[in-house]
Amino acid sequence: MAKAGHLYKRGDTYWIKYYRDGKPFYESSRSGEEADAKRLLRQRLGQIAEGRFVGLQPERVRFEDLAQDFVNDYRINGKRSLDKAERSVRHLQRVFGGQRAVDITTDKVCNYISARLDDGMSNAEINRELAALKRMFNLALRQTPPKVHQKPYIPMLQEQNVRKGFFERPEFERLRTALPQPLRPVVTFAYYSGWRKQEILGLCWDCVDLQAQTVRLAPGTTKNRDGRVMYLQGEVLETLSALQRERDALTPLCPWVFHWNGERVRDFRDTWHTACRVVGLEGKLFHDFRRTAVRNMVRANIPERVAQQISGHKTRSVFDRYHIVSDTDLREAAERQAAYVTRETVTKTVTIGEMPLRGSVL
Repeated sequence: MAKAGHLYKRGDTYWIKYYRDGKPFYESSRSGEEADAKRLLRQRLGQIAEGRFVGLQPERVRFEDLAQDFVNDYRINGKRSLDKAERSVRHLQRVFGGQRAVDITTDKVCNYISARLDDGMSNAEINRELAALKRMFNLALRQTPPKVHQKPYIPMLQEQNVRKGFFERPEFERLRTALPQPLRPVVTFAYYSGWRKQEILGLCWDCVDLQAQTVRLAPGTTKNRDGRVMYLQGEVLETLSALQRERDALTPLCPWVFHWNGERVRDFRDTWHTACRVVGLEGKLFHDFRRTAVRNMVRANIPERVAQQISGHKTRSVFDRYHIVSDTDLREAAERQAAYVTRETVTKTVTIGEMPLRGSVL
């Protein structure tokens, strides 16, 4: 062992020295036990022999380094869910802040999951945070040179698909009345369009043409990066027309279609939950408008492909996930089944031996 490396003490702590390609490396074992230092030296020599040793820098990388790279990745790529990513980082920071990346183990992740469950967080919310942690390690592994040696196993929780609600028209109207005035146009637009919340809240007047009665989203500004156009009719057209008249009276002009005293509407979760509780709709999600709009379009006999283009669903998976079928299709299916059974049901005599038996055979 002395030819490849050796042990020595600094004060009460054992240190190790070893070589890779003729370059010496010095590392503290962080222990006063000689056996711990020997174990670390054997580990390093093994990594060097297998070509897995990339230096000591990964040993010094901390959670904050991983988190910063994670947030930067969102900013550089212009991801619209940056606020959600930052929220996940804040929750993870409370537990893993200050820790070295190599010290974040599966056991510690499981303890984090248990603590979040005790806080009353849902499996889906915890999974978003765990996904952020996974992404941090994946980004670190892709660096040149890698910032970490390996990614710990990070278990995910089983999710129940609670996103299955719809708004019936009376429910929508009750909720809209319970919300503050600046949020009523937001939910009206969501009810008809099925657009994502951030797409609605980020809508600017330069995307709206009331003369042509259209609203457009440019390619690259949506979650799936596709452009989108929606034609305005009825209540949603009246709503945007009223908002434009109000805007014309503002100085300076507000660029946002949906605003609160001239400022862009952002997070209103507390207001939403309060309004839902007041009208007896606890548990309803803003995302329910997305499903509701698609279902209403299908009920109106709008082709599925057109409904997808309006709402911004890239595939027809929304119809499969939420079992959205038009009433016309269900009615037609029932009529066809009844006609088939009637046609195939015959009354005839069946002879079993010498005994005639009359009955219906399907």
